[in-house]
Amino acid sequence: QVQLVESGGGSVQAGGSLRLSCAASGRTFSNYFMGWFRQAPGKDREFVAANRWSDGSTYYADSVKDRFTISRDNDKNTIYLQMNSLKPEDTAVYYCAASRVVGMVSPTISSTYAYWGPGTQVTVSS
Repeated sequence: QVQLVESGGGSVQAGGSLRLSCAASGRTFSNYFMGWFRQAPGKDREFVAANRWSDGSTYYADSVKDRFTISRDNDKNTIYLQMNSLKPEDTAVYYCAASRVVGMVSPTISSTYAYWGPGTQVTVSS
């Protein structure tokens, strides 16, 4: 059973930085997409970033490109989301997700992912 646990959320002022971590267990993730999504109050869950474990390909939402960086530590089975230049509109619950890479699935769509962490709150004040 795949388990994902996020950490690193918190409160920060606009312009600040946070690094989220997602510890993954229960499977070998060599052929998985690992993604980050977020959901603000009253809004749909939206894609933030993803990493294809097998070749390190990365994907970003336009709203976070050049500010956020997704990375991974193979030895620790952990993925990270480094968030810089944070804005109040980045405030949301951030979720880590995992999906086997099967066929032509898109890493930017939430329905691609079968496994989700419980989420971690990020609050950015102006």
